[in-house]
Amino acid sequence: MQDSFTKLARILRVSPQLLLDLDKKMTNITGQEGVVDSIVAENRKMVDLTLAELGLDNSAKAEEIYNALIRQVSVVDKNLFDMLGKPDLSKLSMVCGKLCETAFQVFPPPRGLFIKRERVAQLLEKHRPANLMAHFGCKTAQELVDKQGFASVVSALRFVESQEWMHKFFDVAYQELKQEDFEEREVEMKILEPEWLKVAEKFLEKKYHNVSHLKEYGVIFIIPLKIDTPGEMVRMFTLMLHYLHEVPFYASLFRKFFHDSDFVPKFKSLLRGDVPSGPMLDGGRVSWRIVQRYLAKDNENDPRLFEPHVNPEAEHWFKAEGDFGRLSRILGRKDGHLNIGYWTGLDFVGDFFKTRDGQEQLVSFDLIDLSMSLVKRGHIKYLFHHEEALWNKIFSEYMGRETMNRLIEENIVKGFIEL
Repeated sequence: MQDSFTKLARILRVSPQLLLDLDKKMTNITGQEGVVDSIVAENRKMVDLTLAELGLDNSAKAEEIYNALIRQVSVVDKNLFDMLGKPDLSKLSMVCGKLCETAFQVFPPPRGLFIKRERVAQLLEKHRPANLMAHFGCKTAQELVDKQGFASVVSALRFVESQEWMHKFFDVAYQELKQEDFEEREVEMKILEPEWLKVAEKFLEKKYHNVSHLKEYGVIFIIPLKIDTPGEMVRMFTLMLHYLHEVPFYASLFRKFFHDSDFVPKFKSLLRGDVPSGPMLDGGRVSWRIVQRYLAKDNENDPRLFEPHVNPEAEHWFKAEGDFGRLSRILGRKDGHLNIGYWTGLDFVGDFFKTRDGQEQLVSFDLIDLSMSLVKRGHIKYLFHHEEALWNKIFSEYMGRETMNRLIEENIVKGFIEL
């Protein structure tokens, strides 16, 4: 048993004692015994199966395993690009075509609660986006929205206006919101016009990818980069699927708190993705922190990453990878060329392997980590998606995935699940 705790603790960069204490408490609450042993055994099984499919075994070096996984992602990436009609994003701003149609077919998102478009135009009139209006020679915000389209305007605010303007708009304009300013409508996916590419360069550098979203408006936007880097097609399409889950998730939370007297503070907290920074709750109950963001993107040694926590972002990826696994059927391919189902269930999988120089290195088998590493040509080997998926796996093995998701929704503003 101790070996399992040591193994899992090493992957998660925590002490075995932390996991031993957590297991004892969670077993007392749920009656579930042997959870850590079970997770480690499942991880080992998935690693062995994957290595066998790659034509490798446990004697393979870390570099061999990583490179074989990357090659597999490259094959999927090329075939996905071909099957989606070799999309040229610079030509899809008017009609997204097969790219967006396929994403919505894989997962048709439910309608959500979002700020009314006309109310956004009013707020922009009161807090004018000077850079954007000057760029298009518009005298009013409504003229700007009418001329450029709602989705393009609200998306472009993120990388055209200054941080100072964005913070003021968020702090002041959103404070004015009332219940009548919201409506139920469909989630919208928009490929921006090519003219935005140059001005978006700084945003792309910060975000690491060309797909993002605006929870409060129900908009998922894509900056029209040329798809000419291995891994870019897989990364972009899985991000589209991820946001098709994330946007309705937050819309359901807006709806949940809609009639609360403190709705606006809760609404703004959700948009910020607040993660409590104080110590874990200690009221004699077992506490799990709710981490709404990938903290490791800013600081891989954030202390909140080394304590029991769950991450709704990792859950959106879990669902997106499940959607991805159905894609070959939707695209009508039965000959295995996409080989997408191969990746289903590997989100939490990874292990340490010896490198050629005798060191031990953690290799993530998570599709998202691998595709993002591929796009970066291996200069950065991402691990944080795998680690966060593993924390979710631990919680869900004790409590069940449905219970985990319910408890996240019920406690996300507070920032802790207490059991």
